[in-house]
Amino acid sequence: MPPGTSFYLTGDPEADRLLAEDPLALLIGMLLDQQVPMEWAFASPLRLRERLGALDAEHIAAMDPDDLETVFRQRPALHRYPGSMAKRVGALCRHLVERYGGHADRVWDRAATGQELLERVRALPGYGDEKARIFVAVLGKRLGVRPAGWQQAAAPFGDDTPRSVADIDSPDSLAQVREWKKAQKARGKGKSD
Repeated sequence: MPPGTSFYLTGDPEADRLLAEDPLALLIGMLLDQQVPMEWAFASPLRLRERLGALDAEHIAAMDPDDLETVFRQRPALHRYPGSMAKRVGALCRHLVERYGGHADRVWDRAATGQELLERVRALPGYGDEKARIFVAVLGKRLGVRPAGWQQAAAPFGDDTPRSVADIDSPDSLAQVREWKKAQKARGKGKSD
């Protein structure tokens, strides 16, 4: 990851630093960011690393699914739905091993265009279209991964509106994103509107 990359997603400086330094942690955090508070989702890669001793896609991919689920269920659980999320993280890691030699950053470091980048991210297990677009925006805004057309591929999350995790790097930006989401909800709109 580029030096100076910063996240402010968890309220825990060590967990945020891991997201900035470890591509697999960032992919797992984004995968877990559903049906739980953002802070919980993005702090879970650090807890997973602590429980496993390291975050390694090959190791996680090779784990017995029941053993991985047990790790996810340890208190505090890594997600509200530890069983299904353990399966998704296992599938994500198997995909990374099969397609990218276990290197999470290869998902984006070899994409020639924004559309190719979006297709690579969308192909990750557990990543639907909106999550993939947000992640492309995270890569562009937070990590400087900006192949030609990345903002269009990330649309609407590639714009300057503070609407997603891609826009959070400080307490102020976190407050702006939360305020924007609150206003959207009051208007009956979602974060992609």
